[in-house]
Amino acid sequence: MSEGQQAHGETAPHPYHLVNPSPWPALGALAAFIITTGAVHWFQGGSYLFMVAGFLLVLFTMAVWWRDVIREAQVERAHTTAVRHGLRVGMGLFIASEVMFFVAFFWAFFNSGLLINPGVTQWPPANIEPLETWNIPFLNTLILLSSGLAVNWAHHALRHGDRKGLWQGLALAVVLGFTFLSLQAYEYGHAAFAFKEGVFPSVFYMATGFHGFHVFVGATFLLVNLVRALRGDFTPEQHVGFEAAAWYWHFVDVVWIFLFVWVYWWGS
Repeated sequence: MSEGQQAHGETAPHPYHLVNPSPWPALGALAAFIITTGAVHWFQGGSYLFMVAGFLLVLFTMAVWWRDVIREAQVERAHTTAVRHGLRVGMGLFIASEVMFFVAFFWAFFNSGLLINPGVTQWPPANIEPLETWNIPFLNTLILLSSGLAVNWAHHALRHGDRKGLWQGLALAVVLGFTFLSLQAYEYGHAAFAFKEGVFPSVFYMATGFHGFHVFVGATFLLVNLVRALRGDFTPEQHVGFEAAAWYWHFVDVVWIFLFVWVYWWGS
């Protein structure tokens, strides 16, 4: 089917995909409203079930919306070169917004770590025993960088039509990603400080915890791509979904390097 063709066989005057009417944007907005309203209710001493219901509705919206996007690519063949370019640009802008998200955390860390904050006179504070840099944090660094190499292996295999190498690389990356999360959970459980014990613990847990959440999202993203790879969805010419997951995973890798160097090493 040519670049400008629609799924029903007619020739379109442009290479872009005009999406069909969808209920998912409205449902997603409703889910976000339920989450925020439920969170406020919970913070005021009420039940957290309303917030959980909103969160589950968000997950449902994500699943069905992305299902439709996959269907557009695999069944309708609507993802032309122009559409794939737009999807890549969108993913790039999303990652750029995530970069700004972590810039805020590093700003907060250096505001205290460089003693700019007048309320901080020593870093780390005297009552804080930092985590051992060359123990679990260093091991997690090796694990996360190895997972990035596994994703590159899978991408190289995909571009050369090697299906076995594709799913093997993805499977290894997924296992390493969830191994990282397991070790981080162990590290949190044995830390000598709690979240509310001052500015250092607060910034530490916010920065590393949100990175851990991004690792979970990225590993799940790769897991979905592994299922799709086993199903035969990707081709050497068309695999934007895989590229988006790979870009996101490499972003997670880079953020962790900054966290390891500045928060774990320099910060301790």
